[in-house]
Amino acid sequence: MSHETPKHAEYFEAIIQLRCEKYDISRLDEVLRFIHNRIKARPQVFISKIKKLDTGVDIYFSSQSYARAIGKKLKKSFQGDLKITRTLHTMDRMTSKQIYRGTILFRLKPKEEEPEEEQQTEDDEVQDEDSDE
Repeated sequence: MSHETPKHAEYFEAIIQLRCEKYDISRLDEVLRFIHNRIKARPQVFISKIKKLDTGVDIYFSSQSYARAIGKKLKKSFQGDLKITRTLHTMDRMTSKQIYRGTILFRLKPKEEEPEEEQQTEDDEVQDEDSDE
């Protein structure tokens, strides 16, 4: 017999924190769509809350293990840094086990812009023309 409590609407075991630069909001939307598509496949997992912050978005998940798996998939699919931590939340009264809440931080790396080498070569050519005169 498993000791499973019913989960209310605001129940969460983990938070996925998505962070990016302010000018890179379109990539953040792409990551959110990626997460929503993954969750559609798992009916037992739900998002209890989404908080939009100045620095990014916090997504509250009902399953810590699935949130960790999504964090790893984000790292494979998008360029960014992943950090997984956990915090002691409470202790189960029946089993005396410690219960943790996970925090998965995914920080998108800024998109690479045009290589600066091309710009430098054009500047060098202009300087060479000036020195010939």
